[in-house]
Amino acid sequence: MRALLDWVQRDYAPATFACSFGAEDMVLMDLIAQHYPGITVFTLDTGRLPEETYSLMRDVADRYGIHVPVYFPESAAVEAYVAQNGPNGFYDSVELRKKCCHIRKVEPLKRALHGKRAWITGLRRDQAPTRKELAVSEFDAGNGLQKISPLLDWSLSDVWAYIKQFNVPYSALHDRGYTSIGCAPCTRAITPGEEVRAGRWWWEDPEIRECGLHPDKRRVTPTVFAAGTDRASGQEKGGEGVEEEEHGALAGAARETIRIDQ
Repeated sequence: MRALLDWVQRDYAPATFACSFGAEDMVLMDLIAQHYPGITVFTLDTGRLPEETYSLMRDVADRYGIHVPVYFPESAAVEAYVAQNGPNGFYDSVELRKKCCHIRKVEPLKRALHGKRAWITGLRRDQAPTRKELAVSEFDAGNGLQKISPLLDWSLSDVWAYIKQFNVPYSALHDRGYTSIGCAPCTRAITPGEEVRAGRWWWEDPEIRECGLHPDKRRVTPTVFAAGTDRASGQEKGGEGVEEEEHGALAGAARETIRIDQ
């Protein structure tokens, strides 16, 4: 992976890393902050992030001594959406959820990527069905630059092995069963046996759970609202709620060799 990041810094300047402060992104944050001064870092603040994400932002500043620029959605667009659909209108349909994601994430991302030649993501192939066809390096036609995913073939065990070995800071939500972290109302902890991103937009069919930052290349037929799920709480109706799991149990046994030199 170091060879890949060397290549990006050398041949795709100016390049930038989009950090959402999940576990995968913290691996990349650790490497880029320490070894790649030519790669900038930014984050998107949707206005609906959990408090744990803000706490981790401060930890990152203290640990690495870097300032991470924050891009926000346009206030007028957010106000218009909320006036028309309510603060939680994204629960009502896939169309409204994607519109909210577009306002809060896709449009700010375009501003953050303006003038860049490449952007780096923390995507992994086994996170979701929508990500299996991605490539480590591919042209992002929607944003007009190269898109690099250095961890695409890493496992969740690889990610946590790196975090543990190098004592990398991470979100406290991971210790409470959250394996993928986004906006607070659209993210929940997962239960044993669920896929990594099952807690994101859990009321929708897993085949369509993307926000627009990473378009799905497959042809899929949207299915709305998983049956038997309380959208507001993420709990199965009639069940006892979401069971919390330690991140180590979710990740499995850490691999002995951490693949930072690939």
